[in-house]
Amino acid sequence: MAPRFSLPLFLSLLFFLTTSFTFVFAGEDVSNDEPLIRQVVGDDHLLNADHHFSLFKKRFGKSYSSKEEHDYRFSVFKANMRRASRHQKLDPSAVHGATQFSDLTPAEFRRNFLGLRSKLKLPSHANKAPILPTDDLPADFDWREHGAVSPVKNQGSCGSCWSFSTTGALEGAKFLATGKLVSLSEQQLVDCDHECDPEEKDSCDSGCSGGLMNSAFEYTLKAGGLMREEDYPYTGSDRGTCNFDKTKVAAKVANFSVVSLDEEQIAANLVKNGPLAVAINAVFMQTYVGGVSCPYICSKRLDHGVLLVGYGSLGYSPIRMKEKPYWIIKNSWGENWGEKGFYKICRGRNICGVDSMVSTVAAVHT
Repeated sequence: MAPRFSLPLFLSLLFFLTTSFTFVFAGEDVSNDEPLIRQVVGDDHLLNADHHFSLFKKRFGKSYSSKEEHDYRFSVFKANMRRASRHQKLDPSAVHGATQFSDLTPAEFRRNFLGLRSKLKLPSHANKAPILPTDDLPADFDWREHGAVSPVKNQGSCGSCWSFSTTGALEGAKFLATGKLVSLSEQQLVDCDHECDPEEKDSCDSGCSGGLMNSAFEYTLKAGGLMREEDYPYTGSDRGTCNFDKTKVAAKVANFSVVSLDEEQIAANLVKNGPLAVAINAVFMQTYVGGVSCPYICSKRLDHGVLLVGYGSLGYSPIRMKEKPYWIIKNSWGENWGEKGFYKICRGRNICGVDSMVSTVAAVHT
């Protein structure tokens, strides 16, 4: 009689084969670059730390001014690879490993590449968005496919993420209003936007030291609009003076609103009103390489401003043996980070606070 396989045994075998394939070849799935550089260092027989650090330096063009600095960054890199391995266990539906931030301590990463000042209150013009119908929402939607999303930008070592989230949302709103996609100036916000909350001490938009998207919308409304990127290019520094020229305004804010925490309302506002400015906790993003991030545990303390551009219904998760719906996030760390500059995070449970601070903006029809 031929041997019979039980369903649990078959599923266990499938789980083993699928996860083994995912961890060994994860880097090749998300990039054509050196595959092992994108993979978590967990087993010495795959790659030792020295060789992995050499690949990391080559991949991201890293160099250090002295042997002491090199040795220190190597120690930080090894600590981050251990951290990436922990992230992989906590977030098995994504791939975690070496990124351009792997030689930075968590404190350096937060200081130089985040910058959301989440303690700020909502400005007076930030009304609540009206409730929208959700019956006929598409199963999948991506504003990149409709021309409303500009190429991925890079904020550099400046905590100006909030300004990129702001311009991305207004670029999308401008596209919906006029049919034209125009790249807008983050540097104008970094140099000129000092919008403050009168009830909170030291709660002003502050260039590379952080800010808030809703405050930036308020500034843009009061200032009369934002200039083009080409007319006011990004420098990655907040040490310059404000060079706003009102005669060169390319997009104006008509109004902006805070969207309900309800995920169906977020999706409805995204489809109807264009890309949305959102805040997120970025702790898992320092080691993120690709896939759908859905950590078992993640703080909802918001520290990074990004742009919500779409959603999907079938993000396959081999570890949990099911298909997982997700949000599509445009980041501002360049195309060498994540999935060509984008981040996928699962929908349904406000993971990492992604549903907690969501804003929609409308542009003046000009």
